[in-house]
Amino acid sequence: MKDSVAEEHLYLDFSHQYRDSIFPLHTSVSLFLLSYCDCKLFKVFLVPTGEDVGAQFVTKNLLGDLEVHLISRCQLPVVVQSCCLPAVVVKDGKFCRAGLSVVLRHIIQKTYEADPSKKDVLELLGFKKTCLKACAEVSQWTRLCEISIPLAVEGFLTASPEHCQTIPPDILKLERKLGEPVRVHNDDKIRRQKLQRQKAGAKAAVPVLGKEAREEGKTVEMHEHPLPSLELNVAFSKLLVQEVSDAVSREAPHIRRTKTSDLPLLDHVFAEGLYFTLADIVLLPCIHQFLVSSKKQGKNLVNLPLISSWYRRVQEVPGVKKAAGKCHMEFLQLPELMSAPEEQDFSSIPDELEEENEDSNFIGGPRPTMTKLMENGIEAKFSPHPCPSWTLDWTNLPSAVSPGEGKMSRDRALRKQQQLNNLVAVVTKLAKPGDVIVDFCSGGGHVGIVLAHMMPSCQVVLIENKELSLMRAKDRSDELGLNNIWFIQANLDYFNGTFNIGVALHACGVATDMVIEHCIKARAAFVISPCCYGFIQNTVKFTYPRSHQFKEILSYKEHMILCRFADQTAVQLPPERRLIGKQCMGLVDLDRAWAAEERNYSVQVISMEPESCSPKNNMFVGIP
Repeated sequence: MKDSVAEEHLYLDFSHQYRDSIFPLHTSVSLFLLSYCDCKLFKVFLVPTGEDVGAQFVTKNLLGDLEVHLISRCQLPVVVQSCCLPAVVVKDGKFCRAGLSVVLRHIIQKTYEADPSKKDVLELLGFKKTCLKACAEVSQWTRLCEISIPLAVEGFLTASPEHCQTIPPDILKLERKLGEPVRVHNDDKIRRQKLQRQKAGAKAAVPVLGKEAREEGKTVEMHEHPLPSLELNVAFSKLLVQEVSDAVSREAPHIRRTKTSDLPLLDHVFAEGLYFTLADIVLLPCIHQFLVSSKKQGKNLVNLPLISSWYRRVQEVPGVKKAAGKCHMEFLQLPELMSAPEEQDFSSIPDELEEENEDSNFIGGPRPTMTKLMENGIEAKFSPHPCPSWTLDWTNLPSAVSPGEGKMSRDRALRKQQQLNNLVAVVTKLAKPGDVIVDFCSGGGHVGIVLAHMMPSCQVVLIENKELSLMRAKDRSDELGLNNIWFIQANLDYFNGTFNIGVALHACGVATDMVIEHCIKARAAFVISPCCYGFIQNTVKFTYPRSHQFKEILSYKEHMILCRFADQTAVQLPPERRLIGKQCMGLVDLDRAWAAEERNYSVQVISMEPESCSPKNNMFVGIP
C-alpha cells in the first residue's frame, strides 16, 4: 500500500441521529462509502448544525472503526466555509472538493491510489469512470440520486403521519427508472447472448444470489417482473472477477444476423443497469431508511416491486453487508412482491422538462422568429466597448500566467489572450482592494490566475467541476507563488460564499444563467462570456425565455430556434450565416440581460475586441 502524501480532512454535516442513520442523509451515504471502501485515509469531522451535540454521544453511537471528530462551523477552514458540505480539503490547503458526488468520487479515487488491489472500488465509477460525474442541473439521473431521493426520504421521515400516507413522487420515479430498458456500452453483444438463451428456452427467473444459485438455470424464487439470469451472470461475474463462460459468449449464425432492433432489451440488475456502481451506494442508505420507516408504519410496498428487488440484490454484493454492519444498518428481509401492472400508478410523478423539451428538435430557420421580435421593436443591441484597445503586457508577464502554458496552439493561445484582455479590462475597472472575485467554470484557470496575479489586493476563488483542469490551475498558481487564490472543485450549486464580482469565460449553455443567478443572489457584479447556446434548454431551475418581454412574444420552441442558430458562428461558415448567428447570439443574450435588469441590475451586452478572438465573442457586464 502506498503512503498517503498529505492528510485530507473530510467535513460532514450533522443534524441528528435517527435509528441507524446519521442525518442529513448525505452524511450517512459518505460514511457508508468509507466503510465499504475500508478507507481510513481521511480525518473525519462532523459539523453540528446546532451547538448542543455532545462529543461522547456522537462518537459512541456513530461507527465502530472510524474515528470521528466534532468541529463547529466557525472553526472550518475559510475555503470550506464557502461551500455546502460534504467537503474535503488537504490539511492547511487551499484546494477544496465539495458536494456529495464530487466528494464520493474523490474517496473512491484516493482509496484506489492508496491500494491498487482494490479494483472493485474503482469499478464503482462505472464505464469510463463517469458515474454521477455530470452535474445535477443538467443530468436528471444525478439530480435524482444526489438531491431528490435524499431530500424525499428526509421529508418522508419527518412528515406527520397524515402527510406520509403516500409514497414520495421521487421514490416512484426511481421505481419507474428501474423498469426502463438498460443501455450499456456493449449491450448489442449481451442482447444477442440473451436472445440465444431465450431461443434455447432458458428459464427467465430471478435466482437468489447465493453461491449455489448462480448456476445457470437454477432458480429459487420467481418474480412478477422476471429477470433473465444472463443479466445476473454478467453483473456478478464482474463483481466476482469471473469470466462469462465461452458457451454463453459464442453466438449462433442466425443470432449474429438478427437486426439490432429485433434484439430483446436488457433489464436492470442495479440502479444504473447491469453493474454495481456509486449510484447504488448513494441510494442504499436512503432507500433503506425509507423502507424501514414504511414497514414500521405498516405500509404495503406492493407498488415498489423493482425497488424491493434491487434492495435485496444489493445486499448480496460482496462487501455491502460488512459495510452495513460497521454502520449499524440492519437490513430488512423483504418478501417477494407480486404487483399487478395496473396497480402501479406513476401518474403523479412530475416528469420534469419532458413535455416542454419535446419540441426542441425542430426543422426551420430563425428568420420568422427574428421577424416576430423586430415587429415588436426588439433587435440585438450591443453597447460600445468601454476599453477596446486595452491589453495586458503579455511579453513581460511570467510564463505561467499566459494561457500558452497549456496544451494549445500558438494561434489559439493568442486568441485566448485577446479574450482575457476583454474580461480583465472590465474587472480591473470594477474591482476594489479587498474584493472577492469568483472565476466560475474556471477550467484551467486562465481568467482566475491572471486576475490573482494582476490584483494581489483581491481574493480570487476558482470554481470548476473537472478535477484535472483545476489541478492544472493549482500547479500554475503554485509556480507563481500566488497566496490570494483558492480552488473549489464543485458544481455551482455547492458554492454559497459571499463575493463582489463573478466572472466566467465561455460558460457553457445553462451554466451562464447559473452564474448570473449566483451573482444576483450575492448582489455581485458580473462579467461573463457565454458559450454553447445550442445546449440551452429548460431545466429544473431555469426556463426560457428568461425575461418578461421575450416571454410575451416568443414560445419556448421559438426561443430554442434562436439558441440553436446562435451557435452558427464558426469561421468556416459563409459570412451571411455567421451574421445571422451573431444576431441570434445578441437576441438570446438580450433576453438574459433584460431578465437581470428586472432584478435591479444594469446590464450591457458588448462584443469582445477584436471580434475574431472567438466565434462566441459576446460579453455581459452587469452591475447591481
